[in-house]
Amino acid sequence: MQLIDTHCHLDFPIFDPDREVLLAQWRQLGVGEYIIPAVGEENWTRVMALADRYPGIRYGLGIHPWYVGSQTEGVLTRLERLLASRPKGLVAIGECGLDLRSHVPQEGQLELFEAQIRLAMSYELPLIVHSVRANDTVAKTLRRLKPARGGVIHAFGGSLQQANAFWQLGFRLGIGGVISYERANKTREAIRDMPLEALLLETDSPDMPLQGQEGPNTPASLPLIAQLLAELRGESLEDVISVLHESALQTFPFTPNEFNA
Repeated sequence: MQLIDTHCHLDFPIFDPDREVLLAQWRQLGVGEYIIPAVGEENWTRVMALADRYPGIRYGLGIHPWYVGSQTEGVLTRLERLLASRPKGLVAIGECGLDLRSHVPQEGQLELFEAQIRLAMSYELPLIVHSVRANDTVAKTLRRLKPARGGVIHAFGGSLQQANAFWQLGFRLGIGGVISYERANKTREAIRDMPLEALLLETDSPDMPLQGQEGPNTPASLPLIAQLLAELRGESLEDVISVLHESALQTFPFTPNEFNA
């Protein structure tokens, strides 16, 4: 059983020089499947090309809240046209969502997030949701629009109450390097107390390094994240890997036998 990194930006230029070698190395470590979320129209073709070239890579198409302001007129029409073509490897809408930090431009974020939720509903795809200092607003928006396929709250950081709210709305929680930081007590406690099947493994490579990690983050961190999660919850590593593998298959529309069982 290969681990599935449900959120990693393997199309970013930092991986260009040795991507093929790295993919082979990560497979040897037990990480063989990946979901690459797009961040905007500027990298849609890039993530699609990687899925065409390498087995085990799937992707989401969407507009990240950081890049809302850089999109050109008609971007949603072009996104819908792509979705309608059902390209090979497409498993989600995203990365989309809200980032309410003061240094991130707010204009257009909510409108584009809502538009992408509606596209996910129209095309029966799950959402990969970016939610930073926005959990309550994101939950309120999802509760109002009711996307039936659910999805994942990427890099969840919040309370047990917020975690339960997302789970009840049909959204799993993306678990990555944040659990290695002791200062993230509230989130660690929430992740410990949630049902195991409510969680998914991710790295957000090349971002979100583990505590003490030097250099860019990579999917090589995923086995350690799984181990840290097992220790945090007091459960066996085998159970954690097995349940979270099944959760990824339930969350994203993989075809039968598309990923290693």
